[in-house]
Amino acid sequence: MTTALQQEKSWIDSLSPEQAAQIRTLSERDLARLRYDWPRWARPKQLPPPGDWSLWMMLTGRGFGKTRALSEWIRTQVETGKCRRIAIVAPTAADARDVMVEGESGVLAVSPPWNRPNYEPSKRRLTWKSGVMATTYSADEPERLRGPQHDGAVCDELAAWRYPEAFDMLMFGLRLGSNPQCAIGTTPKPRKLIRDLLEDPRCIVVRGSTYENRVNLAPAFFSSIVRTYEGTTLGQQELHGEVLTDIPGALWNRGIILRSEEPETTNRVVVAIDPAVTSTDQSDETGVIVAGKAGDRFYVLEDLSGRYSPETWARVAVEAYHRWKGDRIVGEVNNGGDMIESVIRQVDRNIPYTAVRASRGKAVRAEPIAALYEQGRGFHCGTFSDLEDQMCSWTVEADWSPDRMDALVWAATELMLGEESTGEWRSIECKWGV
Repeated sequence: MTTALQQEKSWIDSLSPEQAAQIRTLSERDLARLRYDWPRWARPKQLPPPGDWSLWMMLTGRGFGKTRALSEWIRTQVETGKCRRIAIVAPTAADARDVMVEGESGVLAVSPPWNRPNYEPSKRRLTWKSGVMATTYSADEPERLRGPQHDGAVCDELAAWRYPEAFDMLMFGLRLGSNPQCAIGTTPKPRKLIRDLLEDPRCIVVRGSTYENRVNLAPAFFSSIVRTYEGTTLGQQELHGEVLTDIPGALWNRGIILRSEEPETTNRVVVAIDPAVTSTDQSDETGVIVAGKAGDRFYVLEDLSGRYSPETWARVAVEAYHRWKGDRIVGEVNNGGDMIESVIRQVDRNIPYTAVRASRGKAVRAEPIAALYEQGRGFHCGTFSDLEDQMCSWTVEADWSPDRMDALVWAATELMLGEESTGEWRSIECKWGV
């Protein structure tokens, strides 16, 4: 993200001494208007495309200046009278507030003093003197977008939206005025929604990298973060804004993940847990996957993974077990030992529980499950974006823990391999409540 003053400084620094001297002769009022003259400070890629477009997507690396561009687009719509009702949608309610409204490149920061909106956080609303209103929404609550109508919308970090249907609900409500428009800014992830937009002829796509905004980013960011990730797969995505497709060495690719709106009648359901070692904000996630078996197929029913305390993930798993009328809970005990069973028993002492221990690597455990997908025997009941990202991007050389994928592997192994599983890499200890 960039601030107005940073953009202004970088622009003035680029002027000749004569031009800079002319700037200094301007009155205070003219200087103020110059400061808020966004087209002067913006890079061309930060300005909306000309013409009557419907969708404009900035698909770029981190720090490109997407948030500033979205905020300035809102301001332009207000000042030109092109929009009267604007939707501001972000991954969460906090993101909408902290980034798009109150952030250093948010709407309040880029608005000039003479046309600053009145912000009512409790109503999630910005109101300008002209009567134009902008309302913030969380993509975590797609149903809130079902009723409202708008003639303009911005989508912040679309690839991070947990529920892609939030975008569908937004589009259904984008029906006011003669030419409703939606501006999107996101760092890419290989999500179906992003791929669909790339193929949509109505969508104008602008690509850019972190390096294009280097003058406005902290030098330490480039000397540490950027240098660390440049040349890596993650760097391609996060720095250069590239949409990753199949990754060499990954056991899964998106073409072998089949969908099913509803599973066949399942004859077994398990909840698998791959616990994190710690439970801080910086911890790995605890993988919690619900899966069922029907005939010679298995179905991923729910992905409940997240950063939880032990008590919370145990409750999440037990609730899922009862909701899906499960047969047992499966827990990976290499890190947690008997702690997993103990915590689960505190929530429900009568849960059927299987402890699993891995004596060989993740890739060896995952290969038989990936083979089931290749045979057309693994289905996902819905889109589980974070899980599928892990499945299609984790390789043996990866230095991060694919907790959701690990939980999936344990669930599918329990359901599909059964006695075929050998003690060579997996041992099972069954414990029942009394």
